[in-house]
Amino acid sequence: MKSTPLSLIAGTVALAAVTGFAALTAPGDAGTPEAGAAARLPVERSSLLCPAPGGSDLSDTTYTSFTPAGESDGEAGTAELKPSVALPVDEDVPSDAEKSDAEKDEEGEKDKDEDSEKDEAKEKAAADKPVITLKASGKPATAETSDSDAPALIGTATGKLAPGWAAQQTTTNLAGGSRGLLGVSCSGPDTDFWFPGASTAATRQDYVHLTNPDDTAAVADIELYGPEGALKTDVGEGITVPARSSVPMLISTLTTEAVEDVTVHVTTREGRVGAVVKAADDAAGSDWLAASEDPAGTLVMPGIPADATSVRLVAFAPGEDDADVKVQLMGKSATFAPAGKDTLHIKSQMTAGVDLKNVTRGEPGSLLLSPAQGSTTPIVAALRVVRGTGDEQEIAYIPATGPVGERASVADNRAKGSVLSLTAPGETAKVKVTASAGSEGGESTVKTYTVKGGTTLEVTPEVPSGLKGGYALTVETESGGPVHAARTLTIPQDGVQMFTVQTLPDDGGTVEVPAAEQDLSVLDD
Repeated sequence: MKSTPLSLIAGTVALAAVTGFAALTAPGDAGTPEAGAAARLPVERSSLLCPAPGGSDLSDTTYTSFTPAGESDGEAGTAELKPSVALPVDEDVPSDAEKSDAEKDEEGEKDKDEDSEKDEAKEKAAADKPVITLKASGKPATAETSDSDAPALIGTATGKLAPGWAAQQTTTNLAGGSRGLLGVSCSGPDTDFWFPGASTAATRQDYVHLTNPDDTAAVADIELYGPEGALKTDVGEGITVPARSSVPMLISTLTTEAVEDVTVHVTTREGRVGAVVKAADDAAGSDWLAASEDPAGTLVMPGIPADATSVRLVAFAPGEDDADVKVQLMGKSATFAPAGKDTLHIKSQMTAGVDLKNVTRGEPGSLLLSPAQGSTTPIVAALRVVRGTGDEQEIAYIPATGPVGERASVADNRAKGSVLSLTAPGETAKVKVTASAGSEGGESTVKTYTVKGGTTLEVTPEVPSGLKGGYALTVETESGGPVHAARTLTIPQDGVQMFTVQTLPDDGGTVEVPAAEQDLSVLDD
């Protein structure tokens, strides 16, 4: 029996493009990877999860799906977001008023079984219908809902639509304790998440949303850490998230301790989930808190608005050692330390919070945390940002994020209200920013920006020519050091500057695949 030299190679490349890992081995040398120059190939499959938006009868949610135009030579592919749970199905139930009692008794059990089977089939069909379908790269697709009970969404992109696939969920809620502009970039499933910046205080209603994209149940654990260490909880362990469904957990019900600054740690012992925190403040409204970048010694939180009236830093050291970090603001023209707040000591497995007040002082900025006094302890962190005062306050969260890297995108930008923050914590860098075609029409535009090292550059993107509908922004690093980015979307409402901030880490649109250096044919004896 013979196999072609391409069969094993093609299979391995496909595995790497889907999973991000593969190694080629020669026959007879099992477990020994072949040396060779690595190549980067586009991924062939991507997964995204969007949490249940919630809200009130006065809330509206917009979903936006987008894949940047690329050079992939793969299949056309699909990109769909579907409900995580069965949607209610309206149906006419036939009356049996004219049937005799004997007929009812005889047919009762059979009818129940048949009705149950029909309901399950119809609910399954409804749940399998996409809420939003992306048909081509380079142009976003949108969908809207006013249903306060809309479910979480589970999405998969394949072929040419997989590399760099992004989705945004934006909810405008005009009433209730969760009022505000709530935005979140839909994210992929994982097994480990950190959320510094949550709270169990009486003035907060914070929920952690867990979404399971798979066909088998996942089991998750939730740990809570305050300023004095772990908060006692008896119900945060072994939380079952049924297959292809979503479970919201009110964080304050997991413990009896009311604490202002809490770090939430979500892990899974079985399966994987998507996780995000919905934080609601009685005075300042609500927004989504996305997970912090994985623990690291140096962290960047980009995109603090120039008119921020309050900025609170929350950080956590998950290891066995304390952490000492320098706190610096990368402003419009230089990097400087906030007066009296230039360092922060974070005790091991304890949450530290510090009020930086109006640290930006009328200029846009980004926060940089870096090791101090020889400390190398990794940490996680996030910012709670408030604009406005009194009854006109509005809140948003900025978690620590990785650099743009090769490319990153953010969807759901409007003709007005989008601002892009670019910061270079090291060397000066040059980036290319592409505003895509509009969802309903318009031509894309491209502009290049230079970001001076140690500063934050805030730009209002050049909207697509002839824009109709919304558009996406894609940032690509062209030269220089790493660049971190965030998009702020602002929608004024009755004197309140409702806003939300989304960070732009590398989209992971390509994976590194080792190249084979010998013929891998398997020959007959």
